[in-house]
Amino acid sequence: MNETSPPMKIGETQAPRILQVRTKILKANDTLARTLRQKFASDNVFVTNWVSSPGSGKTTWLERTLKELPAKFPTENLRVAAIVGDLETDRDAQRLRRSGAPVRQIMTHGLCHLEADMIEREWDSFSPKNVDFLFIENVGNLVCPTSWDLGESLRIGLFSVTEGEDKPLKYPGLFNTCDAVLLTKIDLAQACEFQRDAAIANLYAVRPGIKIFEVSGKTGHGLEAWLDWLLAQRENWQASIASTISAASTSPREAT
Repeated sequence: MNETSPPMKIGETQAPRILQVRTKILKANDTLARTLRQKFASDNVFVTNWVSSPGSGKTTWLERTLKELPAKFPTENLRVAAIVGDLETDRDAQRLRRSGAPVRQIMTHGLCHLEADMIEREWDSFSPKNVDFLFIENVGNLVCPTSWDLGESLRIGLFSVTEGEDKPLKYPGLFNTCDAVLLTKIDLAQACEFQRDAAIANLYAVRPGIKIFEVSGKTGHGLEAWLDWLLAQRENWQASIASTISAASTSPREAT
């Protein structure tokens, strides 16, 4: 005999089961992301998570970054790698491999974001793990990736001048979680009648003081400043980790 639920009483509401399941999954993801962040710190790997809508120029700019970052700082001997997420195909990974960097492709088969366990599996496949910068190119979406921590040190948002000045106002949840924003395809701004000041004002309205780079994957505009900032962020991150380790290893004076 099939079991049935007792009839609901007046005033009762059914428990939001779907929400409860989603909350449990997100909690598990956050727990794993914290572990991943510790693992990356132990391996001295600085991780950035790139989020944008499809067609923002994310892959083009990442390809330039993978190629030009080590070239700009030859004495640093920087080693770069990437993990890229797409619903289907490995076309973006093939493009990124032209930079000479090791690249792993994740096909989510319909899932609109990457999750921490996916990153963990791909990172575990890297051998050897002699990487200084790991760039994660998330699935093109401005909603789903917002809540999913991947263990990154920085989250980078991108939107192009072809998407309109009000993009940050339409998707405040995502842009509010970003540490920096790349305003891409800036070479097309005039042709698109893009209102630069309005776009920047909208970004500041959602995320006051956020770092903004105006860039072009076609011309290379903004590349030097972007690469300088990336290296400085990694150095600050390393200093923060060293300070934390030093503080943890310093024993308090014993009471006398």
